[in-house]
Amino acid sequence: MRKQLTAVFMAGVLGAACVAMAGCGQEASPAKAGTEAVGVTETGDTTKAGDVMEGGDTTKAGDVKEGGDTTEAADILESAKNGDGGDAAKGSTAILVVSFGTSYNENRKVTIEAIEEAVGREFGDYEVRRAFTSQIIIDKLKERDGLEIDNVEEALDRAVEDGVANLVVQPTHLMDGYEYTDLANELKDYEGKFSKVVLGEPLLSGDEDFDKVVKAIVEKTAEYDDGKTAICFMGHGTEADSNRVYPRMQETLRAAGHENYFIGTVEAEPALEDVMAALKEKGSYKRVVLEPLMVVAGDHANNDMAGDEEDSWKSILEKEGYEVECVLEGLGQIPAVRDIYVEHVQAAMEQLGE
Repeated sequence: MRKQLTAVFMAGVLGAACVAMAGCGQEASPAKAGTEAVGVTETGDTTKAGDVMEGGDTTKAGDVKEGGDTTEAADILESAKNGDGGDAAKGSTAILVVSFGTSYNENRKVTIEAIEEAVGREFGDYEVRRAFTSQIIIDKLKERDGLEIDNVEEALDRAVEDGVANLVVQPTHLMDGYEYTDLANELKDYEGKFSKVVLGEPLLSGDEDFDKVVKAIVEKTAEYDDGKTAICFMGHGTEADSNRVYPRMQETLRAAGHENYFIGTVEAEPALEDVMAALKEKGSYKRVVLEPLMVVAGDHANNDMAGDEEDSWKSILEKEGYEVECVLEGLGQIPAVRDIYVEHVQAAMEQLGE
């Protein structure tokens, strides 16, 4: 049974479905306009100050390949991308897709924008809007590219000004970590400003979500599973209790018979050292394929995973004698993963009575 993490705000009364979320006692501050969201990463988790290192749009040469469809996204969400809520009719229902964000433009097109467009196609009668939680990324995109994107507060204010009555807020977060809790708390400031607000669930919520994500990543990487290759996914990791999603993903892979798949994290456990110990225990691997277990392939994927620095996963594994291939593709590039977000929006819509 899908666990219910959806917070419902009706007629000015905020539901309490999110208050039992793990890590509430160690919340990070939500990103507000004019402030820096230091301590949040592209996975939707939080880290220590200074851990966010957003880079440009370069990809590494050689064994690093940029995957996915780089075709220009459709124009469904053009007004939302530019921070323009459009002409929402009074009393309307809108969908606000909230992401951490990324400054890697090409990967944003095939991950965050692809998720937004999947939602737009499924719910064509409703306006789909965008917000990022990282003010650092918002400011960088504005300065570097002239691209203006609302933070959550700005997006909510815009929805109020546009007369939106019912709002579904769907995060693209991986888990119900600190940033998800921050989003729920930020919605409390808008109590009474909408008729109804429903907060959708993050990607890995119910049992079915884990099964579906495992199936999706296994099907995506099936060509590598030759018995001599270890397929390793790098997550971010968090100090919050929600870090349990990573060992649970590993357990789900094992239970499904996928013995050559391994899950590790940059900032928590299981760490790369745990992954390497598991590889050596198996003893038969000559090659390692690295992919991010993150919605986007941003800074962590390009640097911590695939970078040429001596402390990157790629460099460390190469020193151990493995042939390493890095695949810079975020989870948002997988259609089956985008479908899960669409399902979560549908569940939120049902709570609105739509």
